[in-house]
Amino acid sequence: MRTIKVDAVLVQAVIAAALSFAHLHDLAAAAGQSGWKAWAYPISVDLLMVAAWRRLRSGSTPVMAWSWFLIALFASLGANVATAGLLDLDSPPAWLRVLVAGWPALAFLGGSLLAHTPTAETPTEPTPTVPDPGPVAEPAPDPIPKPDPAPALDPAPAPVAVPATPVVPAALVDHARKIAAEHQARTGARMDADALRARLGVPPAMAHAIAVQLT
Repeated sequence: MRTIKVDAVLVQAVIAAALSFAHLHDLAAAAGQSGWKAWAYPISVDLLMVAAWRRLRSGSTPVMAWSWFLIALFASLGANVATAGLLDLDSPPAWLRVLVAGWPALAFLGGSLLAHTPTAETPTEPTPTVPDPGPVAEPAPDPIPKPDPAPALDPAPAPVAVPATPVVPAALVDHARKIAAEHQARTGARMDADALRARLGVPPAMAHAIAVQLT
């Protein structure tokens, strides 16, 4: 269950406001304001005091705010003192009737000035403008290093063509040997490679290889 705490300051303020409200009502009624008009006077005084106090709290137009705050405070305090027996409320003086009758116009003027006077704005220092440095140039990429040219080399000498020695089957060598022996027996001279090529019908290289083996 939530506990209700009583604030002594707030209670005292409510009591003081109620007493001041009643004194203003009694003074207005004694000055000839009857009915609802007598109740409107304390409301007008309190609202003017609150409006002046709010303007003071905002820190703007302090002279005007203090002036209307003191006027409302004097009206409230004067009503409290007047109802203490200093004045005969059964036959109030004429100046009191004049003040009470002129209060609505005075309160309307003060409330309008407090509500519609523009508040003074606190000047702010201009923010220093920093010049635009412009677009930042990006660093150029490093160039791709080119490979060093290869040193010039002397051209290699062309290989000497060596004729491949064909492989001669052994049977072909034996057959060629017989033919060479017949040729030598018939002519008395050795059979050369050209004669072997013509008799055997083989390429010149093979005929040369057979003649080498026959020597």
